[in-house]
Amino acid sequence: MRNRITFILLSGNGSRIRQFSYTKLALTAGAVLSVVLLVGMGLLVQDYMKLKQTAAQVAKINQKVAARDAEIVHQKRQIECFANEINQLKLNLVALDTFEKKIRVIANLEKPDGQDNLFGVGGATPEDLDTSTPLRRDQSDLIRSMHDQVEQLESASFDQEQDFTSLLGQLHEKKNLLACTPSIRPARGWISSRFGYRISPFTGRRELHAAYDIANREGSPVISPADGVVTFSGKKGAYGNLLIIDHGYGLVSRYGHLQSFDVKKGEKVKRGQQIAKMGNTGRSTGPHVHYEVRLNGMPVNPEKYILN
Repeated sequence: MRNRITFILLSGNGSRIRQFSYTKLALTAGAVLSVVLLVGMGLLVQDYMKLKQTAAQVAKINQKVAARDAEIVHQKRQIECFANEINQLKLNLVALDTFEKKIRVIANLEKPDGQDNLFGVGGATPEDLDTSTPLRRDQSDLIRSMHDQVEQLESASFDQEQDFTSLLGQLHEKKNLLACTPSIRPARGWISSRFGYRISPFTGRRELHAAYDIANREGSPVISPADGVVTFSGKKGAYGNLLIIDHGYGLVSRYGHLQSFDVKKGEKVKRGQQIAKMGNTGRSTGPHVHYEVRLNGMPVNPEKYILN
């Protein structure tokens, strides 16, 4: 019995209830096992707390990464928006340059030497910036191109401003010439035939159509595109009812296939004044005005003179 230890449970009055007997080896093993369990549980609790703390830190990091990614996407979209604005600004500058050239053609004004090209030597318009690059890709090339084109546009804008300043001064000097230059469309409607060679609807052969045809309903108003004097109003062969205005400076305009006249020979007319009504007289396939512009007796493309 020396190697055993007995535990006796007593009641409150001292009577024995239960008795337990264990060997010393068993008690020692139990004590060691209890200590191991307690230590293991402590380590588990500690690991759990560390894991919980790590999970919280990971969640914060993920939030920061998501916020940063959202900011990067926003910044890249802003870059694309700026690139599109640069492309649009470039188109506007080209349109202004084209408009200036058209005015110079009308006023017979040449550009100063060395200023023929909007974008400097070579004159080629820079290619549009490519904004279709996926957001996940590096956009440093796009930013570099944007920077280069902004510098080009700044230079082109300055040159364009100088050109318009020069042009304005020259236009003041040629005010009378401009008033007498056909520069607006003589009628509303759609373009049924442009200036140039075409297959004639009457002969079936390739012929020069030396006019600009505008179609609309019969009776639509026809206006004078510039100041001038009516030199002819009446019937003339295939033209049907024809009106001719002499604008001076070698410029003459003609209006064929008219229904009726609102001005007569010898009358002075102003730009925008109604001069006739659109018709279908003469050799015509439908109601329209056959609009010609002649310079020193030679037919020229009326579209070169139309600003509106």
